[in-house]
Formats: sequence, structure tokens, C-alpha cells
Amino acid sequence: MNLRQAATLCVALSICALLIVPGNFPGLSGDARITLAVFALATCAWIGTPIDDTYIALGAGLALTATGVISSDELFGTLGDDTVWLLICAFVLAAAVARTGLAGRAAAFLVGGARTVRQLVHLTTAALVVTAFAVPATSGRAALAMPVFLALAKALSDRKRLVVMLALLFPTVILLSAVATLIGAGAHLITVSVLWEAAGERIGFTEWLMIGLPLAVVSSHLAAEAVLFTTTRREDRGGPVHITAEEIQKHSDKPVTGPLEAAETRCALLLATVVVLWCSEPLHRVPPAVVALIGAIVAASPALGTVRLKDALKTVPWSLLLFMAATMAMGVALADSGAAKWLVGGVPLDLPPWLFLTVVVGVSTMAHLVLQSRSARSSVLVPLVVAAAVGAGVNPVAAALASTAAAGFCHTLPASAKPVTLFAEIPGTPTYTPRDLLRLSAVLAPMTAALVLLFAVAVWPLIGVPLR
Repeated sequence: MNLRQAATLCVALSICALLIVPGNFPGLSGDARITLAVFALATCAWIGTPIDDTYIALGAGLALTATGVISSDELFGTLGDDTVWLLICAFVLAAAVARTGLAGRAAAFLVGGARTVRQLVHLTTAALVVTAFAVPATSGRAALAMPVFLALAKALSDRKRLVVMLALLFPTVILLSAVATLIGAGAHLITVSVLWEAAGERIGFTEWLMIGLPLAVVSSHLAAEAVLFTTTRREDRGGPVHITAEEIQKHSDKPVTGPLEAAETRCALLLATVVVLWCSEPLHRVPPAVVALIGAIVAASPALGTVRLKDALKTVPWSLLLFMAATMAMGVALADSGAAKWLVGGVPLDLPPWLFLTVVVGVSTMAHLVLQSRSARSSVLVPLVVAAAVGAGVNPVAAALASTAAAGFCHTLPASAKPVTLFAEIPGTPTYTPRDLLRLSAVLAPMTAALVLLFAVAVWPLIGVPLR
């Protein structure tokens, strides 16, 4: 056991010991004491041990059920939540898109038009933002984008700094643009679930799109400029670039030019239809999960589909879904037992809304240094943020969304996020170092935090998410 593990174990056991003594914390019910003890043990295990995050979450959910804090129906019912089904079906659709090679065509079309380094950077950024609608989860988008990066790296092999810059650009934009859609990250679904359970507020695909897409576009392009200026010099940015379709074709087993094949046409039409139906939910009132299920069935159908259902289901991150379900149950326990309300009861909440949100955004931005899992961060932070917001007279939706958006920053260390890890270790290709990440983070952390706060205070109220 190393020092970090020993320290987190001591903290967890100390908290549990304090909660066991009946005389301590007289305003705390028995269920709330158990919930806080389980919550503390799970959080410390996430922080200080190498045990799988899902295993810890399932153990915590089981402990809460066995002690009677939540019922077995509440624990297992989270797996039937419509957001879980939305994510499953979205992965099936993503598998169909990946099988056709549409991503390579889109990359060749966009990147092939770049003639300067800045054009290349922003066209790549725009393409990566769009992938948030086609591929759920940041790790899936990173895997889909890797062949495109390798093609660009090969074409720019004589300009090493530009290759390093692109290696850093891809995971940066993938992580920051995830906030564009509800399916962009598992943390978003956890946030939606907590808001519904704790505050009775329902956020659908369209509402999240209106809130998150503008932030994703602005933050991604600003981050692209930050990457460009922290990793390249003036002479690197000054030279022309020209990426041909032939160079991208070398890294794709599907054609990237020429007429669309029948399967590609069907898949493109299906994806466009699903996205349009998601965005027009207020008109037809069909839930996004049902739309996604219809799309998944068509994508895997023998006549019209491009992928077999059993192959598509292999791409679904079942571990992530179980983690989400278990942490949703933990959120229910925190809210229903009164533990979350008690936790924030001793915190001074007589703050102006903007100052309250500043604290929330600051803590959420830095939380990746302690909790590396994005979903785990939301599982810990969002229930507390919602309870604190209610006590402070702040709109819990604005507070929860600000926390979730700020937690999307996780670029400080190579191990801070899976996309960052993936692009940091590419055999035979120049990539960034931990020093490059720290240099970027010094600029990006305050910039993204300030941007989230600006949107929460000045932009979101204009689209129906007031501060109070």
C-alpha cells in the first residue's frame, strides 16, 4: 500500500468512525449516516485505489440496498432509465457509422480544403465538434479520430511541431466539445438523472443541445487557438499546408473520395434523420431514447443496416452503463436520505449567484486532479451542487450544468482522461509531453472556467436557464 492509498483509507475510516457515534451530528438520520459513510468510502476508493471504478460503484449501490437506504427496485431500476437506453442505442448507431467509412470521407472533405495552418486547425476542430452528434463518449470519438490524425501526421512528417500540435488538438477538442450533446459523455446522463431525482427538473436532448452546443463551439475554437500558440512558433504557423485525399486514403480501408456507396448513403440518411428527430423533440414529442432505438433497429436490420446487431452491441461500454446506473442510485440515496442537504447545511450559502457559480466552476474545473473519471466527478459533485444551489437560492439546473461543463476540463496530466492518454502514446509518431500539457493547462483552465461562468451568467438565462 502506497502513501496515497494509506492516506485515503485513513480519511475514509475516520469519517465512518465519526458517523457511527450516535452523539455526533445530532441532526443526521440513520439512513443519512449510512449514505455518507458509503459515499465517503466510495469516493476515497475512486481517488486512492487502482480498483475499477465500476466495481466500487456497484459495491456502494449494493451496500446502500443491503442496509435499506434504497430499495432493490431503485437500484436495478436505474438500468432501465431512458438515458441508459439512449446511450446503448447511440453506440449501435456509432458502430454503423464507423463500419461505412463516412468519417474518412468527412475528414478528406474538410481537411483537404485547408491551405494554412490556422485553417487546418479550425477545420479539424469543426469536424471534431460534429462527431459529438454521431459517436457517444469521448473515448469512442478519440478512437474514431485516430486514423485521421495519423494521416495528417504522415502528411506533415517534416514539420514535427505541427504534428505535436495536432496530437494535442485532437483530445483537447474532443473533451471540450462533448458538452454539445446529451450523449457526449456519461457524466451528462448522470447530471440529468440527479436533476430529475433531486430537483424534479427534466432536461431533454433538445434543451441540452441549446445549452451546450454554443458553449462547445466557442470553447473548442478558443482552445484550438490556445493549443496553436502554446505548441508552435511563428515560423511553424506561417508555412502553407496541403493535405490530399490520397494521403488520408492510406489510413482508411474505405474509399474517402468518389460517389457514395449504397451503404454509406443509407447510413448518412439514417444518422441525419435521427439527429433531426432528436433536435425536433418539442414538435413530435417522441422521446430521444425511442428515436435512438428506432435508429438502432434500422442500422442493424438485415435489409437496410450496415452492421450486425451482435457486432454493434460489442462496442457498447457495458462497464460505463453499470457505473452510471450504480452512481444514479447513489445520487438517489444522497437526495432521499437528506445526506446531501445536511452536507451543504454548514456551508455559508448567502452568496450572490455569480459568486456561488464561481466557486462551483472553480471546484469542478480542478476536480480532475483528484477524481480522474469524468462520470465519478459528476457522481460526487452534482448531488452536492444541486443541494447547495437550492439552499443558496440559485437555479439548480444552472448550477448542475455549470459544474458538469467545467468538469469537462481534464487536460493537466496524461492520465487525466482517456483521449489524452490515447494521443500521448502513439508509436512512431511525435506527440506531446507532460510539460506540453502543463503549459496548455495553465492557459486553458482559467479560460474554460471563465467561459463556462460567462455562459451561465449571461447566455443561458437568455435561453431559459435563469440564475435564480
